[in-house]
Amino acid sequence: MLQNLVRRLGLDTNPLIFSVSAGLTVLFVLASILLTDTIDALFGGASAWILTNLGWFYILGVTTFLVFLVGLAFTRYGRVRLGSSDARPEYSTLSWFAMLFAAGIGTILMFWGVAEPISHFANPPQGDVEPQSVEAAQQAMGYTLYHFGLHTWTIFCLPALAFAYFIYKRGLPVRVSSIFHPFLGDQINGPIGRIVDITAVMGTLFGVAVSLGLGTLQINSGLSALFGTEESATVQVIIIAAITAVAVTSVSLGLDRGVRRLSNINIWMAIGLLLFIMAAGAPLYLIRGVIESVGIYASWLIPLSFWNDTFGHSGWQGDWTVFYWAWTITWSPFVGIFIARISKGRTLRQFVFGVLGLPTAFTIVWFSVFGLSAFNIQINGPGGLVREVVEQGDIPGALFAFLENYPLTTLISGLSVVIVAIFFTTSSDSASLVIDMLCSGTEQSGPVRQRVFWAVTEGVVAATLLAATGQSGLDALTTVIIVVGLPFFVLGFLMIAALIRALSQDCRQPRSPEITA
Repeated sequence: MLQNLVRRLGLDTNPLIFSVSAGLTVLFVLASILLTDTIDALFGGASAWILTNLGWFYILGVTTFLVFLVGLAFTRYGRVRLGSSDARPEYSTLSWFAMLFAAGIGTILMFWGVAEPISHFANPPQGDVEPQSVEAAQQAMGYTLYHFGLHTWTIFCLPALAFAYFIYKRGLPVRVSSIFHPFLGDQINGPIGRIVDITAVMGTLFGVAVSLGLGTLQINSGLSALFGTEESATVQVIIIAAITAVAVTSVSLGLDRGVRRLSNINIWMAIGLLLFIMAAGAPLYLIRGVIESVGIYASWLIPLSFWNDTFGHSGWQGDWTVFYWAWTITWSPFVGIFIARISKGRTLRQFVFGVLGLPTAFTIVWFSVFGLSAFNIQINGPGGLVREVVEQGDIPGALFAFLENYPLTTLISGLSVVIVAIFFTTSSDSASLVIDMLCSGTEQSGPVRQRVFWAVTEGVVAATLLAATGQSGLDALTTVIIVVGLPFFVLGFLMIAALIRALSQDCRQPRSPEITA
């Protein structure tokens, strides 16, 4: 019956995965609208229980993934080529790097670049540290870089590597279930495999919806600063509709014509904004600060990788670190497949060090420039950022409050709104392409209507989370994503086991040029 329905609709996809995922999404949207209090209570209670009892599992999980990836790259398996023995990368390193940000943390850079450092600067997370002191600034940079450096990209890198290996080395379908072929064999095409695939599709939808929601809050704040636009649920739904419309256009053009062009344009715009802040601010101070931030990150990396707030019980880690890890891992299947798709032909070692190293280096520079500039404004300039961002809780408006301290404020704020919008658009259209792959099991682009359906669905879910729940926008996004993220950490450990078994099996095959070169 489902097969006939899919055929009549002119779709080219797996009927079960597509139909169940779409049906569950519709049920969530309807339940959120009709049973608002019940849904809020359900996710709120589950989120609180996870933060109390399983926050440590999230922390341990990401650190374990990072240690595994770096260790694997240094082994003989590092020479394995993700594709045939004569395969070579399809994209230049620059295009590859830009497209990593299209599906990765380009959105995060804009949203948290000022907001997180100034938040920790005003309220140091650990110890008896005086707010807005030198020690507070060092701690703020240490925590911020921990959140957005190697650990965030580890969450993307692990599934990306697993996808690339099983899709391009073993020729398996473009589905999350393919990763578990060493354990399930042909059962990846059975009920267990379908459950895994549906879970991945739903997680991707919610992860991207949270990202769209955060971007919408920031765009709304920027428009308020520029034009006095009201910050309300109605305006935010209109913004989501506009972003979705652009994403639909881009996703209709496909990966090379749509996503790549937008990604390349936007990364240069973001770099231009970064250079402007450096030139218009305190260049010497920032150059020294970026170098110092590298040392701060290195010194804080190992302690924070295992810190679980055991003695403080402050709840801080749940609001920040656990939320980040849960949010990031929910859309790791989509980012993973996207990164795998643009990384075919690279060796395992090139892949790991590229995906972990290049974006992390850029992240350190970005957060150092924006974070240290914010500290400088607060200490040596007119101040006001702590009051507006922290005391008044205007996290989405942090970037625009920051830009008020620079020349050409209106122009640069307008440019920033455009950058945010494009980053979120590329995230949406990249996710639509990948969700379509997850449902169809092939890299070949399906009918445009399929990709458009998923782009629109992402927007609907984002609008529902912001406008159809009883909580404030950021609280609603946080609560839902912490719950949705839990099964993905379990899948992460299974991915490690699957990769180890597959590499061991394949390396026992004699004279394999891909692994003996």
